[in-house]
Amino acid sequence: MTISKFESFLQRVFEATGFSSQNELAAAIGVNRSAITQARKKGSIPDKWILKLYRLYGLNPDWIETGIEPVFLKKLKAGETEFKTVPKVKARLCAGGGSFEVGSEIQGYYSFQEKWLRKKGNLGTMILMDVFGNSMEPALKDGDTVMIDVSQKNILAGVLYAVGIEDVIMVKRLEKHPNKLVLLSDNKDYAPIYLQKEEVDHIRIIGKVIWLCRELK
Repeated sequence: MTISKFESFLQRVFEATGFSSQNELAAAIGVNRSAITQARKKGSIPDKWILKLYRLYGLNPDWIETGIEPVFLKKLKAGETEFKTVPKVKARLCAGGGSFEVGSEIQGYYSFQEKWLRKKGNLGTMILMDVFGNSMEPALKDGDTVMIDVSQKNILAGVLYAVGIEDVIMVKRLEKHPNKLVLLSDNKDYAPIYLQKEEVDHIRIIGKVIWLCRELK
């Protein structure tokens, strides 16, 4: 069975970027999933997509179209993929009283250098979430985006964690005290939250905050 030009294009891009679905590709290049379907039917690769993949991932435009190497305009080490994507979920972390926006739906994917991600934590267990509220200022501000490694759940005193309590999720600094857990805010207008031993059993440590991004206004 002969593979079409567009199918070959998808296979190459998926392998180079780490994408596993057309939804991930659509989110990365900023198009609707239906645009991928239409391009597939036509058997064409839009020039804008090729340019976007070059700018985002350094993929060689000639390789994107034809498969003729090199894959990257910058030569990579054997077995190394230059970029990996991290999903951003719909849920928001409250820096205040608690967020009821706990949906795990993926809004999109953002690309980071693989080498950099490995220094931060475990590939494959990272997510991005937005922050709202001011209880963690000045460390975290309303509108910040944070990266969380959900594999890092061991509590280190004073470190930022995403935590879930019943139906709310929030971001706080955690400290262990005898028979209790303390959730601390950086903003002194917010009092510490003390959870007794029986309450600690119901808290969910979602993961450790390992990076933040802030847009200047």
